[in-house]
Amino acid sequence: MAITKEDILKALSYVEEPDLGKDLVTLNMVEDVQVNGKEISFTVILTTPACPLKDLIRNACVNAIHMMVDKEAVVTVNMTSHVTSGRADNGATVSGAKNIIAVASGKGGVGKSTVTTNLAIGLALSGAKVGLIDADIYGPSVPTMFGTEDERPRMVQGDHGKNYIVPVEKYGVKMMSIGFLTPADGAVVWRGPMASSALRQFISDVDWGDLDYLLIDLPPGTSDIHLTMVQALPVTGAVIVTTPQKVALADAMKGLQMFRQPQINVPVLGVVENMAYFTPAELPENKYYIFGEGGGKSLADRFSVPLLGQIPLVQGIRESGDAGTPVVMQNDSPASGVFKELAQSVAQQVSVRNATLEKTKPVEIKS
Repeated sequence: MAITKEDILKALSYVEEPDLGKDLVTLNMVEDVQVNGKEISFTVILTTPACPLKDLIRNACVNAIHMMVDKEAVVTVNMTSHVTSGRADNGATVSGAKNIIAVASGKGGVGKSTVTTNLAIGLALSGAKVGLIDADIYGPSVPTMFGTEDERPRMVQGDHGKNYIVPVEKYGVKMMSIGFLTPADGAVVWRGPMASSALRQFISDVDWGDLDYLLIDLPPGTSDIHLTMVQALPVTGAVIVTTPQKVALADAMKGLQMFRQPQINVPVLGVVENMAYFTPAELPENKYYIFGEGGGKSLADRFSVPLLGQIPLVQGIRESGDAGTPVVMQNDSPASGVFKELAQSVAQQVSVRNATLEKTKPVEIKS
């Protein structure tokens, strides 16, 4: 009996998307089914190009066809992606950004910008379209980490004669920072409203184009900048960066709780523990917990959110950031793999969040 498309779809209806808990057919993740004798091909549409379960899903599809259709079938599974979005504002601001991710910490010095930079590039390496706003107005470090300190954004004229800023782009990431607009050795001495105004300009006056993910590298603490962000943008979720020691965890907890305030209510995608352990270059298998052990996991467990990743304390991460060539691009570095896994974990949580929670919209905060 000849194999039909209906046979293929019936078999694939038993293949579950592990994160979303439903089968591929119900989720409309299968298209372009082709049958030529025993040769079968189809396309599976993932929710992100950074999906960490790509191989698992592919193997499950092949096994389902062999078990339920024909054990001798030659199966070709093409994998593509369509990044999901959970915006409820109809793209009123930064219309081309499907997901807006805030990266925050309770205190400075935990490596938040290092994590954000490598996370952004990690997502871009997976094939996603990525933007990055350096919202740390007083201490911008993204230009240094990308090696773009001397770059200056240009202006273009958009619809209705309005001028837009074209973001600086490198390593597949579009970015905007106050560091591109001020002298590298100059200090930004502004009151809070001026800093908030700068962030609003980065949001509304920059030609971001189409993005799968727009990351916002927030300053430490809980300030005007954070409130401006949630009022101006429909934030998909927040990533909290901490280090293992007690003082950092206490501040990270405050940062996490800020997003869970009823008047803000931004989903927390998870916790990243930076400087989790020290690994000497000459002893790559050894781990020394200089700042304590398990702090990030305990924070994640306490608030029932995922521990997205544990970033080692290695000299190469600092050196590559200072040189403007982030470590995630260095395939021979173990830290590169850690950041790529972090990018997969964040993309995974964004997909789950969009499938299971209400759509987001800018927050209205009453004074």
